[in-house]
Amino acid sequence: MKNIYYRLLSVAFCIGISSVNVFAQSPQYILEKTIPLSGDGSNDYVYIDQINRHLYASHGTIVNVVDLESGKTIGVIDSMQGVHGIAIANDLNRGFISDGKANAIIAFDINTLKIIKTIPVTGKNPDGIIYDPFSKKIFAFEGHSSSVAVIDPQNLTEVGAIDAGGAPEFAVSDGKGLIFTNLEDKSRLAVINTKTLKVIKSYPLDPCGGPTGLALDKINHRLFTVCRENKGMSVINANNGKIIQTLPIGAGVDAVVYDPVNKLVIASNGDGTANVFQQNSADNYTILQTLTTQPRAKTMAIDAATHQIYFPVSDYQQGSKSPVPGSFKLLVFQFKK
Repeated sequence: MKNIYYRLLSVAFCIGISSVNVFAQSPQYILEKTIPLSGDGSNDYVYIDQINRHLYASHGTIVNVVDLESGKTIGVIDSMQGVHGIAIANDLNRGFISDGKANAIIAFDINTLKIIKTIPVTGKNPDGIIYDPFSKKIFAFEGHSSSVAVIDPQNLTEVGAIDAGGAPEFAVSDGKGLIFTNLEDKSRLAVINTKTLKVIKSYPLDPCGGPTGLALDKINHRLFTVCRENKGMSVINANNGKIIQTLPIGAGVDAVVYDPVNKLVIASNGDGTANVFQQNSADNYTILQTLTTQPRAKTMAIDAATHQIYFPVSDYQQGSKSPVPGSFKLLVFQFKK
């Protein structure tokens, strides 16, 4: 009887050790390094130019530019009033920055980082901004006027304005003539035809409330929208607007990204967390990890080549909304398999 007992105990011990090893080897993100950046003030979007391996981080009245290979700052684009997003048109060697306080789009040369032209827009407070490769136009999303400014990146002029039907936030292009954008005040998803420059569909996002970030799985035609009011991430069928699954996330979410190689969806939250979800199939997602980042690290960008995530953030004095001078940085997390 004792021999049987000890054999069973030995088997249980081995199973326990094996389980610990499997758990320890589970894929997860870990903090790899921090990259200090210059300047003071609040921050917003961060964008990665995959072709040139440059990262752009908006920061108050400037944009910091980092070389991803060396991890060092290579320049600053300055003399703006209140920047938000960055978009790059590599075919023209030009970049575009939404300067919300100036009601303008700033065009710059991506090689010299010199400003080429300030383009005034008819709407108010351009915020999110993308380059659509299908129409070869820049689209800037103006929450304060519920409109979308359309910019010709070659002639550097505003060539259209779209009535969004609500306050547009983050947006993504499918590269085939459609742009999807969250309407934050309406809790809806608007679909824009880039040929006609009109909203052709609008879908309710219930139970989502106050949608902010948006990402797209182009292969499976799935959208990922993150919402502050219900603290949730919803998976949406991009073909018909149907909500497939909604998962809980942290508070104060702003951005979401999709990694098609590792099949991961990551939501960044202002409460100092980031939720990492595993895409098991097009219609099934489970939580993989909850990262501890830093309070107010609510935006991010993912490097498609290395799968690293970059969170721009400053330190803040306790009980204050004012950033500590000289504390702006990037938190860099690496995915370990």
